[in-house]
Amino acid sequence: MPKISAYILTFNEEDKLEEALKSITWADEIVIADSFSTDRTVEIARGYTQRIEQIPFEGFGKLRNEAVAHCTHEWIFSLDSDERCTPEARDEILATVARADAADAYLVPRRNRFLGRSIRHGGWYPDYRQPQLFRKGRLRYLEDPVHERYEVTGKLGRLKHPIRQIPYKDLAQSIAKWQRYSTLGATRLEARGVRASMGQGLAHGLVSFFKIYVLRLGFLDGWAGFVIAFGYLEQTFYKYAKLTEKQRGLK
Repeated sequence: MPKISAYILTFNEEDKLEEALKSITWADEIVIADSFSTDRTVEIARGYTQRIEQIPFEGFGKLRNEAVAHCTHEWIFSLDSDERCTPEARDEILATVARADAADAYLVPRRNRFLGRSIRHGGWYPDYRQPQLFRKGRLRYLEDPVHERYEVTGKLGRLKHPIRQIPYKDLAQSIAKWQRYSTLGATRLEARGVRASMGQGLAHGLVSFFKIYVLRLGFLDGWAGFVIAFGYLEQTFYKYAKLTEKQRGLK
């Protein structure tokens, strides 16, 4: 049976990490890529692994590439601290890597829970974001600050059984994360040479809301679907607004 390394990125994840770690105790190796947490994250991690690597945060793409470099086994499984590998997904992963005709990387479906309900629309299910199971050396992340893209060398497949994700413990945490992502998004726009404006931000934000809430049927998820769509509107608007502020010296 080929061996599997599992890695988790962490920064002040004491309220989420243990449940994520419990769900991957079947892996042959667990690597924690921590960016100098100041809470109990490292202490909790040491209860499950001694492979704790301190890596400065310089964007998610670069961080993931460095985490992968610290993994030693043939196959790698990526799990975020707010995700949980289900028994069904675990069994499918173990069966997949044992196959002689296995692909080189696999997208893994995610089932999200938000505001007390399982989200099934708005692009949140099956929510394939990036390959989470792959052979070492066959996937490279582009060094984007957020929403990192990737390149796969070889065949890309899809698993059937979803992992679970609980992205936010409450609305306050979701707003804080959207705030952080809008800042990272502004950095990404600037790197692409975008000349931003408030009008651009409003237009792109409204388009994001319409796509998620209407075209992707987010309205079928009730108020949770509305909050998600509205959050994307705000996140999109503010990344352009922040870049506009910087480019025009509005501070």
